[in-house]
Order: sequence, then C-alpha cells, then structure tokens
Amino acid sequence: MTHTSRVAKNTTYLTAAYVGQKVLTFCYFLLIARFIGVSDIGKYVFALSFTSIWGVLIDLGCSPLLTREGAKDKNKLPQLLSTVVSIKVVLALVVYAIAVVAVNLLGKEPLVRELVYISGIIMVLDSFSLSFYAAFRARQELQYESLGMILGQICIFAVGVSAVLLHWPLHALIAAILVGSTFNAVYSFWLLKRHAGLRLTLHWHWSIIKPMLIAALPFAIAGVFARLYGYLDAVLLSTLGGDSQLGWYSAGYKITFALQFIPQAFAAALFPAMAAAYVSDRSLLAKTFEKSMFALLIVSVPISAGVAVLAPQIIALMYGAAFAPTAIALRILILSLPFVFLSFPVGSLLNAADRQTTNTINLGVVMAINAALNLILIPLLGPKAYIGSSIAVLVSSVLQLVLGIVWVHGIMQYNRRWLVKKVMSVLAAAAAMVGVIWLLIPTLHVLLLIPLGAIVYVVVLWLVRGIHQSELYELKAALQRTPPAPVEETEL
Repeated sequence: MTHTSRVAKNTTYLTAAYVGQKVLTFCYFLLIARFIGVSDIGKYVFALSFTSIWGVLIDLGCSPLLTREGAKDKNKLPQLLSTVVSIKVVLALVVYAIAVVAVNLLGKEPLVRELVYISGIIMVLDSFSLSFYAAFRARQELQYESLGMILGQICIFAVGVSAVLLHWPLHALIAAILVGSTFNAVYSFWLLKRHAGLRLTLHWHWSIIKPMLIAALPFAIAGVFARLYGYLDAVLLSTLGGDSQLGWYSAGYKITFALQFIPQAFAAALFPAMAAAYVSDRSLLAKTFEKSMFALLIVSVPISAGVAVLAPQIIALMYGAAFAPTAIALRILILSLPFVFLSFPVGSLLNAADRQTTNTINLGVVMAINAALNLILIPLLGPKAYIGSSIAVLVSSVLQLVLGIVWVHGIMQYNRRWLVKKVMSVLAAAAAMVGVIWLLIPTLHVLLLIPLGAIVYVVVLWLVRGIHQSELYELKAALQRTPPAPVEETEL
C-alpha cells in the first residue's frame, strides 16, 4: 500500500469514527438531559469537565511525541511507549490526588465530589488509552483506534440508557462512561500485544525521561491551552453560577459543539492538500484556501442563522420546557459557528506552513481572554450567568479567527475581494431564509421549517450567483490532489 493510499484510508477510518462518536455522544447527552433535569446535568458536566482539565497533566504532551518519534523510527517504539507509560504511572497517581484535593477545596456537595472521584478514574484510563493508540498512529494503523472509539461509545450508550430507564442514581451515568473508558484501555492494551507485538516494561531512568519531557513540552503547552479553553468555562460557571446555570449553558453548547464534526472531517482532507501545495505551488495553496473558506462559509452561515431564529422551538423539541432558558444561550453560541468553522482551514494552513508555534500562541491568547471574560461576566450577570459564558465563547471564537487570519497574510496572497463578495452573497441568502422562517414560525412546525429554510437558502444563493458548479469541482480536485514526496518527510 502506498503512503498516499494509506493516509487516505486512515483519514476515512478516523473521520467516520469521529462522526459516529459525536452522533452517539450527542444522542446520549440529549437523552440523559431530558430524564435527569437541569441541575443534575450541571453536576454531571462539571465532574467530567473538572477532571478533563487535570487529565492533560497526566499526558504532558507525551502521546503526540510518541506518535511523531515512533513514526520516524519504529524500532524505537517499544522503548518510547514503555517510557511514556512509566511516566504516566507516577503522574496518574499524583494528578488524581490533586484533583480529589482540589474538588474538596472548592466546597462542592458530597454528590459532586463522588462524581469527580469516579470521573478521575476515567481521566486516568483515557490517558493510558491515548498513549496506546498513539503507538498505533505511529504505525499508521488507525483502524484499531477508530473501532475502539465506536465500540467504547456504544458501551457508554448501552449502560447509560439502562441506568436512565432503571432510574439508577446519577453515579451510574458517570459509571457508564467509566465502562467505555475501561473497554478502550483494555482493548488498546490487548491490541498492543496481539497485533503490534509490543511488550511494556516499566522503567524510570531519568536519563531517558528527562529528554522526553523536554521534547514533549511544546505539545504539553498546546494541550494545556486547548483543555483549558474547552472546559474551564464549565468549571467556572458551576463554581460561580451554580449547577442549573451550567445545565442550561451545556445544553446549548452541546448542540453547537456537535456540529463541529463537519469542519473536522473537512480539515482531515484539507491539511495534506495544503501541505503539498505549500511546498510545490503557492498559487494552488491560495486557491485551496479560498475555496475551503467559502465551502465552510456556505454551510456554517445558514446553520447558524437558522438555529438562531428557531432556538426556542429547537430547545423545546430536544430538551423540554425545563431547558427554556437555554434558547438564549443557544442563540449566542450558534453565532460563533461560522467563526469556528473558518478557523479550521486557517489553522490547517498555519500548520502546513510550519507555523505550529503561532497556532499555540493564538490558542493561549484566546484561552486567556475566554477565562477573563468568564470571570468578569459570570458574577456580573448573576442569575443569567450562563449568558456570560455564551458571550465569552462568541468573543473567543471571533478572536481566534482574526488572530489566525492576520498570520495568513504573511504566508501568501489570496483573493480577499473574491471572498468578501462571496460572504455578502451568503449573508443575503441567509437573510432571505431567516425572513421566510420568521414569518412562518406561527403556522408551521419546526421540523417543516428546517427543510423549507434550507430550500430557500439554496435557491436564493443560486439566484444571486453566490455559488457555481465549477467552484465545487475545483475544490474537490484540490482536496484530492496527491501530495508530492517531500511532504511525506514533513508530515512525519
């Protein structure tokens, strides 16, 4: 199998797994939210978010380093993996203890503390699974990780649904995730011996561990920034605002977050195409960037506009009356969607141009702004603190895109005028769609308004010549272009 076909096959496996996992995760969250209510869903989200933040300190960037170095020299993979696991055995015990002490210092009620204790075990198991699968990534065998993701999520769904139907306590819903994490840890460890022939031997030689931790530092910093950006708002909102506030916010955030599988799948194909073009053809790179930005724009803007106008109806249909305040949060959060979508091709371009450090710095700035806004807006808005966290997400998303675009200008010249023209046509079509939906809300059900709005959007976009069939063909051709040989070394 050639390198290119292997990359394409692995991309297909992992993309399908990510999509399937997100669908199952969203359905599971939707189900338990309707059954356990706003306050309990807040406790549930807090426990998982709290330990997720601490969990990054167990890995400290070792897993991506393991993948990179193991891919360069597969003979070193057994020693690298054994060293990473040895480090994690110590760090897991220390970090778990810190998480337990920290949640007690926050003064959380006994139920929440117990949920964190269980979630902490999940944190440890997931960290080891991450490294086991990292070894398979180094071997370019992503089918095992893809299958593990889906099977683990099925375990969670099955146990969690049983817990809801049998009216088990809240602990059981966290325990359902523990079952999935245990499966993945055991499954990935078994695969190491059965299919990779890797044997783990624990050793704590500082002469080996020290250089590995130093080499992993850039990955660790990026991981800390990403984890804080993804989960700190939930911890702050629960601590400063309360569990119900977090419940309303999480319900809206889950909808917005679930839609991100679209740009994630797109970026999987986009990155190698950009990396190839950066080396061989900058004009092709600019064209690929323009077309990818436009493709994500025409998808994200109508979704954002449609969900914003139908937010009360969508929340009532999905979550029920108890989550009515979530409609306000959803309207704010969904406005961030186009900026989040467009940040993916910008980030792919920066990585393709060897600007990974720039991406990390940008993420650090965005994370700091997001945390500051939460600390200011949550106490300021009091009973409506969930709105403050939603605003923080919107501002952070805009900032992340702006910071990335600033650096793009220094890498290449692209047709900004063409993109602005396309933005205007997409906004015009979205405005027409919103107008029709708004007029028909009193008379039609939301399930009818959604496809009707989509039809109006496409028709108007075509009428204003916002999209041409030839442009779609050009984008497809750019994404399918075979990467030249020099890029293989860069990717490794």
